[in-house]
Amino acid sequence: MIGGQVITVMPPQGGRILFEIVAKKQLSNQIWQLDIHAPLVAAKARPGQFVVVRAHDKGERIPLSISDFDSQAGHITLVVQAIGHSTTDLVSLEVGEKAADLLGPLGTPAEIDNFGTVVCVAGGVATAIIYPEARAFQQAGNKVITLLGARSADLFFYEDELRQCSDEVRYATEDGSRGKQGFVTELLQELIDAGEQIDRVVAIGPVPMMRAVCELTRPYQIKTVVSLNPIMVDGTGMCGACRVEVGGETRFCCTDGPEFDGHLVDFAALQNRSRQYQNLEEKIPHHHSNGGCAGQCQQ
Repeated sequence: MIGGQVITVMPPQGGRILFEIVAKKQLSNQIWQLDIHAPLVAAKARPGQFVVVRAHDKGERIPLSISDFDSQAGHITLVVQAIGHSTTDLVSLEVGEKAADLLGPLGTPAEIDNFGTVVCVAGGVATAIIYPEARAFQQAGNKVITLLGARSADLFFYEDELRQCSDEVRYATEDGSRGKQGFVTELLQELIDAGEQIDRVVAIGPVPMMRAVCELTRPYQIKTVVSLNPIMVDGTGMCGACRVEVGGETRFCCTDGPEFDGHLVDFAALQNRSRQYQNLEEKIPHHHSNGGCAGQCQQ
């Protein structure tokens, strides 16, 4: 048992090699979908959880949210934005090749219940994280309204999937190429101003976006849940790198989260911690990690 998680190693099942890439698709610029054979993870995965994966035996351990899972096929889906060496190495794997290792499912699953009307807010690549939650909320009997934001229209993906599990999908783009020109917070304000009864908001994306959503919903006392993305190393609660301040208490994102009550999160501290290695990253842009450096949850 590691960090409260029971870790079991099993031989390959169903003729597949463990952690083999069984499907690969490019969703948009720099964003790839990988279906990976991981039957034990797929059998236990729930919305809101993540895995820690290494592309090769000298690679960095990176935490990535589980975008989908198929327990019958034994596959999980990861959506990866290739923005650094580790994520680029991962998306360079082709169908039939395998990742060096994969640990999960990790983290506390999202709280799914029939709350009434749930607004799912996602920015950028976090669309891949909000999708399994939106689907689960609909299956639980909620009215689901999904708000998606991106810099431009060509960055949207999972649109058909989200339309199937949402009563309504609205878009905002910074350049005005799709939906409202502006930010997802403006879409949320429009819903509130129109008198929509909102029982819960789930916001996933860049820290400034999640913070803005929480500040918007706070005066209306709308329960708001965020999925945090601090720097993370082991993902099992041993290193303490992913600590966050929630309600004045130190919590570990990997084991207590990644989802927390957004109105209790110290976003200023979270943003400061997320920038602490920025100077080092700029100085060594061509460095390949041997696995000892901290990864960051992809959102």
